[in-house]
Amino acid sequence: MRIKETKVYQFDELTEKAKEKALEELYDINVDYDWWEGVYEDAKEIGLKLTGFDIDRGSYCKGELIDDLHSVILAIIRNHGKETETYKTAKEFEDKLVFNEDNEIENLEELEDDFLKAICEDYLVMLRNEYEYFTSEEAIVETIRTNEYEFTADGKLA
Repeated sequence: MRIKETKVYQFDELTEKAKEKALEELYDINVDYDWWEGVYEDAKEIGLKLTGFDIDRGSYCKGELIDDLHSVILAIIRNHGKETETYKTAKEFEDKLVFNEDNEIENLEELEDDFLKAICEDYLVMLRNEYEYFTSEEAIVETIRTNEYEFTADGKLA
C-alpha cells in the first residue's frame, strides 16, 4: 500500500492559467442537469405549460395554456414586473380582450393562438438568457466558490 498526497487549492488560490483550465473543465457545471426547471415553474405559475424548446438551431418554445386566456394574462400582470417582456405581451393582449354581453371573449380562439405564440417567444428569450447566464464565467465561478471545490495546481478538479 502507498499513500499519495496531493496539494489542493481553492479557486481563488490558483494561478490565472490554472483558473482558465478550471473554468474550461467546468464550463457545463450549471447546465448538466435540468437547468430550465425554474423557467418551466414560472410558466406553470401563470397558467402556461411549456412542452418543449430548442434555444439553438431549432429556436422554438412550445407550450399550452392550462388556464383560460384572461386568467393567464391577469397572472402575468400580477406576478411579472412591468419591465419584463411577458408583462408587456400580457398588457398588449389585455387591451385586445373584448367581452360580449354574455361576458365571453370575442375572437377567443384567434386571440389564444396569437397570445400563445407571443408568450412562448417571450419564454424562449427567458430560456436563452438563463442558459447564457448559467454558462457565463460569473455563474461558473459562483458555483465553484459556493461549493468550495478544490483543485490541483494545474486547475483540475481534485
